[in-house]
Amino acid sequence: MQHDPLVDDFVATIHESGRYSCPVCTPDRKKNRRLDLQVTVESDRTLYKCHHCDDIEGMLMTSKPTELYKPAKKKEPQPIAHIPTPLNNNTQIINSFFSNRGVDTTDLEFNGYVITDKKYFFDLGGSLDAVGFLYGTPGDIEAIKWRPADHTKKSFTQTGAARTFYGLQPMEKDRDEIIIVEGEADVVALASIGITAWSVPNGAPMKVSHGKIDAAEDTKFKYVWEAWEEISTASKIILATDSDTAGEALKQELARRIGLEKCWEIKWPDGLKDPTDVIQAKGSDVIKNLFANIKQMPLKGVYDVDSYFSEVEELYEHGEAVGESTGLETIDEIFTIKEGMVYITTGFPGCGKSEFIDEIMINLAKNKSWKWAVASYENPPANHISKLMEKVTGKPFFKGRSQRLSHEELRDSKAFLNEHFVFLEQKDGRMPTIKDIIARTKLAIARCGCRGIVIDPYNYIDMSEYEAEHLGISIMLSELSSFARAHGIAVFFVAHPQKIQPNMDGSMPVPKGGHISGSAAWWAKADIGITVQRHDHDVDIHCWKARFKWLGKEGKVTIGYNVVNGKYFDRDQPKVVDWGSVEF
Repeated sequence: MQHDPLVDDFVATIHESGRYSCPVCTPDRKKNRRLDLQVTVESDRTLYKCHHCDDIEGMLMTSKPTELYKPAKKKEPQPIAHIPTPLNNNTQIINSFFSNRGVDTTDLEFNGYVITDKKYFFDLGGSLDAVGFLYGTPGDIEAIKWRPADHTKKSFTQTGAARTFYGLQPMEKDRDEIIIVEGEADVVALASIGITAWSVPNGAPMKVSHGKIDAAEDTKFKYVWEAWEEISTASKIILATDSDTAGEALKQELARRIGLEKCWEIKWPDGLKDPTDVIQAKGSDVIKNLFANIKQMPLKGVYDVDSYFSEVEELYEHGEAVGESTGLETIDEIFTIKEGMVYITTGFPGCGKSEFIDEIMINLAKNKSWKWAVASYENPPANHISKLMEKVTGKPFFKGRSQRLSHEELRDSKAFLNEHFVFLEQKDGRMPTIKDIIARTKLAIARCGCRGIVIDPYNYIDMSEYEAEHLGISIMLSELSSFARAHGIAVFFVAHPQKIQPNMDGSMPVPKGGHISGSAAWWAKADIGITVQRHDHDVDIHCWKARFKWLGKEGKVTIGYNVVNGKYFDRDQPKVVDWGSVEF
């Protein structure tokens, strides 16, 4: 392991595991927002490795502070490194490499996208003949991924950093159909039988939980956005990933970002993992037949048992799913956060609905690397960002009774928010429709993998296309619910209650789903229903509906609120008050 003092100093400021900009190589690169430095924080040490530098890795024995995200320290800009086009193109080595995998490439024109050279493989202890897969175009190379030409030697090294799809020719913007596979060799194998495909740059992400990609891996999917012009104009995307757990998770994440409505899938024969395996074991006619009988993800309106069986297997292996923590143990007693669900939040004006959702967003961004899209129409983005910065730093943004956040903390919290938040703003002078919001959120999912959206509040949405408000609200919530499930995104929707009459003793009832203005659908179509009530420095959080018992339960809890920095916190008191024993 090679330590670098600059990296050591930077890593010493980090307290959360994740991917960060490397202070050694990032400033020298054309695409200088890459997060190649993997940092793993353990109880007594911190491990780090730069996946671009390759030789930069190390370990610090230290105890970590508990606060702020730190961006990479900057070096003086250096000239961008250029990867020269290798001139060595030994077709005999290339053909031998693929023939050992059952693929005949003798009639294939590689056009410089598969090349050869001598490369040093650290784990094999020497320089060997290698086959290289070229990312980019000859003369404008982003990266080259190398494998030993000897198929019995399993290893890998990389020149540069692959961040776009791999193919044997430039991407065509007018292609109606795009095939996506998991490895470069699969692209070549399919090309050998006349099928054009792209490969993802770095295979399937390693962090998979309950069949899904971990949110910390989201930055690895930027290649989807890089090719968005081509993907968005194609009418059919065929996902031909490997038939293992990681490959299935990769397929589901690609479909979530691209949109299930245009994604199709292939099921490989039992015991075979990828296109190369099928060609080797079954021949070209079998794989051509598989591509001629692809299946949509999902079928529109009609589903067989196979469509659900991966989810059934997850239930069998792991039991019912659980939601992510809100970051407040007290709140987790009544509800948790899950992609694909609609959270309806209400409460009287000034009760702190938006502040409470901000707390949840920041906690999930910090603890689970969630990315958020924010459509907040009562809070101008600059004001909203200042409130979020308070929750990131734990310090007030403005001057007052307490020390405000410093200039350094301002920069650091800005870097954190820039990585985890995007804002959906209507700048053409008209009120947005729900279709506008969904369309923009789809772009946010494709671009940065957003797993949550906040729409705050309902009364800023244009409902003029509907003859009756109650009907429009019902249709809108149905569209949101379908969108949330199809794209794996949690929706927080803020809606104000109608005017409520006080109780006989003068106290105000707790507004619930049935009190929200416009339609009974607010209660009926909520997966989780939440009411926020603020009392001086305490806040009552009510859960008035939980569609799934593993996601929440009806009840009330009380948490604390810090008026100085806008943060919520757990209080030491009985956790849950069952609504069955409380009168409102």
